Amino acid sequence: MLFYLSLLENLFSPLRVFQYITVRTVAGAGTAFLLCVWLGPLMIRTLRQFRIGQYVRTDESPAPAHEHKQGTPTMGGVLIIAAMVISCLLWAKPTNFYVQMSLATLCYMGAVGFWDDYAKLRRKNARGMSGRGKLLLQSLWAVVALLAMLSHPETAENVRSFMVPFLKAPLVADMGILFSLLLVVMVLVGSTNAVNLTDGLDGLAIGCTSSVALSYLVMAYATGHIHFAEYLYIPFIRGTGELAVFCGCLAGASLGFLWYNCHPAQVFMGDTGSLAIGGAIAMVAILIKQEVLLVVVGGVFVMEAVSVILQVASFRLRGGKRIFRMAPIHHHFERLNWSETQVTIRFWIMSIIFALLGLLTLKIR
Repeated sequence: MLFYLSLLENLFSPLRVFQYITVRTVAGAGTAFLLCVWLGPLMIRTLRQFRIGQYVRTDESPAPAHEHKQGTPTMGGVLIIAAMVISCLLWAKPTNFYVQMSLATLCYMGAVGFWDDYAKLRRKNARGMSGRGKLLLQSLWAVVALLAMLSHPETAENVRSFMVPFLKAPLVADMGILFSLLLVVMVLVGSTNAVNLTDGLDGLAIGCTSSVALSYLVMAYATGHIHFAEYLYIPFIRGTGELAVFCGCLAGASLGFLWYNCHPAQVFMGDTGSLAIGGAIAMVAILIKQEVLLVVVGGVFVMEAVSVILQVASFRLRGGKRIFRMAPIHHHFERLNWSETQVTIRFWIMSIIFALLGLLTLKIR
């Protein structure tokens, strides 16, 4: 919205600053951060007033120390979504297709998570919607997103191509609609649930989100800049530079929420936040054709998801034998007597390393 003030630069030349994506990215990040910090106490009081608290699965609790989290305000993801929507409407171009798709995905996945959190509150336990129900709703949005991208002239061709790291040209120029849908479903559903699985310790998921968002901020800016895209041999996609503003808002909102979510957490994001964040990151990756790179950049999220898959497979195929002491893997390290803070900070460090490795692949092509 504030971008359009730059149209008045003939009347007041300093307004030209609103044309620059870099300026609006930093301003969006700062706005989202301040909104979260400012509205956080109000959100926490409201959640407590309505008794919207976390239910801990005591039958699967990794340590007795987790029992004190029972009743901590949850569904704080609403704050993240609100801060991001307001910041993006202020600083990004609201007519930009890529921003619209990312915001729509953020809100839709957040709504699915909200429904799941509400089901937990209504049932008064930690089991919300069925896994199949969530997968169905997530896959439905993947179909809608693909149709939207196929109908848009700037993305109709790109969405059917398959890019992999280290290669200058697409590995497959045209996958066809069926395989394109399969890719979009895998990325959206996989990322959404991977972030959800990571959200098990104070500040863990939201801290890792910050590094992932900053990494994709750089990639989105480069993808939308013709000279950087040519230099790095990545596909130039006109208009995707605005996604840098979106990623900046995500990074700012993440840090703002971490202010209250760090140990000991005053509020949890719930599925409302984790599903929204996972969906938003996945949509950015799809739009700038860096879906496969999400496996590297979001390495911590991938570790968490893979640990659960391996644990379940081992339990079923090996007669009840487990690979990890507990899954997701952050609970495994708790069982090894790492403190919650140690696990969280060490996973943050790994997330930063993964994000830097992902950026490094842009030059190695």
